[in-house]
Amino acid sequence: MGERTESNQTAAGQPPARGRPRDAERDRALLEATVQVLQESGYGGLTTAAVAKRAGVSTATLYRRWRSKEDLVVGTAVRWASDLGPQPDTGGLEGDLAALLRDKADTLEGPGGRLLHVLIGESAHNEALARVLDTAIIQPVRDRAATVVRRAVARGDIPPLKDAHVLADLVVGSMVSLLFLTPDAAHRATADDPTSGEAAIRELLPFLLRALGARPT
Repeated sequence: MGERTESNQTAAGQPPARGRPRDAERDRALLEATVQVLQESGYGGLTTAAVAKRAGVSTATLYRRWRSKEDLVVGTAVRWASDLGPQPDTGGLEGDLAALLRDKADTLEGPGGRLLHVLIGESAHNEALARVLDTAIIQPVRDRAATVVRRAVARGDIPPLKDAHVLADLVVGSMVSLLFLTPDAAHRATADDPTSGEAAIRELLPFLLRALGARPT
């Protein structure tokens, strides 16, 4: 009975008081393997056995960390979203906005972007994934965008906005459209634009500054 209680506590997210600490390298390998299998097979084709094999660990090792396939995908989404980090204060709206766009481009063009592809499609009929899409990926960007707006208003760069989060909707919607949905050669890597994300930033930044009512410099 004692062993069963300890196992239940661990599954509920409350680690037992004793035992070996979790291996951060194994956690990272499992999360990276999850993204790779999701990209190749989609959510429906992902299995915990495939992820464990790709990571080079046993399924028992995986289940000591995540109770199910859904928990594993949610944990992976939270892990990549946490890489956003704090929004730097560059001292001006254009610099702050460029930093936000660049960070979003880096996310969409990396493992976070591949994961977002899966979550967008699956969240339409999976409530748990829809929640994590909102709380772990969308809301942090909205909060950071609101910070950019508040700083700009305080500096007098732009007039007050009724809803500071509208900037995030413009950033997320535009970047997803340009990087995920637009097969335009202008947004692919070239000698002048080393990444499609940089091309998107160059296109979006002047538009967003005008939309926010920034004073010309």
